[in-house]
Amino acid sequence: MSKRAQRVQDSSAYMLHATAWRETSLIVQAFSRSHGCLALVAKGAKRPYSALRPVLSAFQPLALSWSGGGEVKTLTRAEVAGVRPLAGGALMSAWYMNELLLRLLPREDAHPVLFDAYDTALSQLAGGSRAAAALRRFEWVLLREIGYGVDEVEPDFADPAVEPELRRALRERLEANLAGRPLATRRVLLDLQRF
Repeated sequence: MSKRAQRVQDSSAYMLHATAWRETSLIVQAFSRSHGCLALVAKGAKRPYSALRPVLSAFQPLALSWSGGGEVKTLTRAEVAGVRPLAGGALMSAWYMNELLLRLLPREDAHPVLFDAYDTALSQLAGGSRAAAALRRFEWVLLREIGYGVDEVEPDFADPAVEPELRRALRERLEANLAGRPLATRRVLLDLQRF
């Protein structure tokens, strides 16, 4: 990618994570359909009357605009592009997907197919679908998109009979790609499934 300053307007995106930066700003890790994972500084986003404050929420579809040529861009505008109400186990499943994206995707490498799979998984989780089926489909697409793919025919993710074997196979591939760095959300998800 060129180091020249670039302006992007209204890119479909999701906020994956935000970290406080200085007194009033945030560093936002976002996943854009056209630009992949990127870091954005949201100046003044922590101020009480900031236009960005109510908009920057995880798991909600956003239209983001930014500028800059460095590794960290400057967020210039954010608008809500829909609502995905998540709670309980669905919320933990969504955090798990975010952690996978943050750990496995390189910066500014667009994956529109993966973005669509993430969006679909969030819609299914918000709609009350089985979390396991939504997660297995997302993991399948993620592994295929990052080049550690699955050459077999895509299974029927809604079939509970395939779930144990599919879960094992996908977990092994994901763990191999994480190189010994365990996912915090995976441990919590497994604990939640015991109840």
